[in-house]
Amino acid sequence: MPAQSTPAKLPGWEDFAAITDPFGIADSWRQSLQSWLTHPDQLGERYQQFATDWLAVNQQIWQRLCGITTGDAIPVIEHDERFHDPAWSTHPGFDALKEIYLLHTRALVDAIYASPGLDTKTAQRAAFWVKQWLDAVAPSNFFWTNPTAIDHALESNGESLRQGAANFARDLAAGDVLMVDPHAFTLGRDLATTPGEVVLRNELLELIQYTPTTPQVRSMPVLIVAPWINKFYILDLKPRNSLVRYLVSQGFTVFVTSWKNPGPEARDTGFEDYLIKGVLAAVDTAREITGAEQIHAVGYCLGGTTLTSLMAWFAADAATTPPIAHWTLFTTLTDFSDPGEIGVFLSEAAVGFIEQGMAGKGYLDGREMARSFRMLRPNSLIWHYVVHSYLYGEALPAFDVLFWNMDATRMRAAMHSWYLRELYLGNHLAQGALTIAGRRLDLGSIRQPLYAVGCEQDHIAPWKQTFRTCGLVGGPVRYVLATSGHILGIINPPVDPPKRRYWVGDASGCSDAEQWRASIAKVPGSWWEDWTAWLHERCGEWRDAPAAAGSAGHPPLAAAPGCYVLEK
Repeated sequence: MPAQSTPAKLPGWEDFAAITDPFGIADSWRQSLQSWLTHPDQLGERYQQFATDWLAVNQQIWQRLCGITTGDAIPVIEHDERFHDPAWSTHPGFDALKEIYLLHTRALVDAIYASPGLDTKTAQRAAFWVKQWLDAVAPSNFFWTNPTAIDHALESNGESLRQGAANFARDLAAGDVLMVDPHAFTLGRDLATTPGEVVLRNELLELIQYTPTTPQVRSMPVLIVAPWINKFYILDLKPRNSLVRYLVSQGFTVFVTSWKNPGPEARDTGFEDYLIKGVLAAVDTAREITGAEQIHAVGYCLGGTTLTSLMAWFAADAATTPPIAHWTLFTTLTDFSDPGEIGVFLSEAAVGFIEQGMAGKGYLDGREMARSFRMLRPNSLIWHYVVHSYLYGEALPAFDVLFWNMDATRMRAAMHSWYLRELYLGNHLAQGALTIAGRRLDLGSIRQPLYAVGCEQDHIAPWKQTFRTCGLVGGPVRYVLATSGHILGIINPPVDPPKRRYWVGDASGCSDAEQWRASIAKVPGSWWEDWTAWLHERCGEWRDAPAAAGSAGHPPLAAAPGCYVLEK
């Protein structure tokens, strides 16, 4: 008998949704709506509460129209700058707009989070995309419903509108809503000015060794592994807030990785290449130049995840002394079970969509990643600049951190796909299920002392998730929780009077982040001082500073900040 052919499988709803809705926007909304329709009693209670709030808002509107001053029925959140203009409270029309907008916004978002029977991740995804739309239609984003914009236009005789139109044309040509003047700074002149030399260059990175500024230095060097998703000079901005310059001034020999901005030719470069040809090569170079048996290594964000993987890779070879004596992590995830708000972009369908976009180019454009991160804080990172640039006609600021933030880098296709699947989707590093270069990575086998830093308002690497590393590694851990966010919590130089605060204490083997914080007193000042004291205890004896950078095996190749950081 002839073989019977298997009928082709017809594409179903899931296949269609993966193509048309890879980020699960419509599907999450559908599930939220369905959950309410199947619970009519709770839906009725929700409508009853909305009707009560609507009556309170209407009462406020009529009172303001009659000149009666009352408190807001729906109060503005303290730090919501959209409604800071006094007109939003004193002018009855603008006050009504504000209250009606806030009423509907909060009612809709609260209803999504309270959807009966809906799992947390789906509710978060649905609320995230609804808030994107709600933030976009805020009355403050339109000229005729923004009292400040109208005042600016009248006071400037229309000049603010003319300049706003010019700013809009500028951003249209740039293909983005600009946050900072792209010509405000020059690397090597205004930013990344700490003197040093490139002492290693390969297809992945340049390694910069910085010039000592003290007559003596600690014998053990400090190697900083910057994230390849960004350019390294966030660690060396202006002299007043440069972490690199601060470390050098404290008597440490500092090396920093500067990753190459890849093109299509690097599409097949993978995580193992970054680990062995990148970070391990930098470790070996720092040891060879300084003559140190071991070094101190620092990893920031994704650079920290890579460093953690390397530490576990070393630990898998029990017969060899690791070349890293102790280590530091800045805002680093090693357990990706709850990656925070970025999780709304992560699913099997979404990663497949991203991979399709990378397939032709061989990389993910850094601007695409930057837009995703801006969407996590749309009011402060998108609509603020729309309003100030287009409605107020203001010039772009010259802000060093924003300049760095807009200086995006590309990500190699194979590397980025692996990272999303193995870590974000699979969480295989924390589970001990990764094998790299022939060795299985077990975080519990890492015994070297760790200094870990998380940031209280970090929306990219939530601090409670970074705290999980304390319970995963096998060595002693000193943990710091800094105030502020992913960047400003780390770029936190000592100032007088102290600008920020932090919690710090032993967290070895701890798994409960809130319990740890409750047992620790908040300290005023910069954690940089606590960290350098910790380093001084461990980084060896003092010795005369070297007269020149590099060595016979690794001669200087170029002055800092090097060549790779300049590539666009």
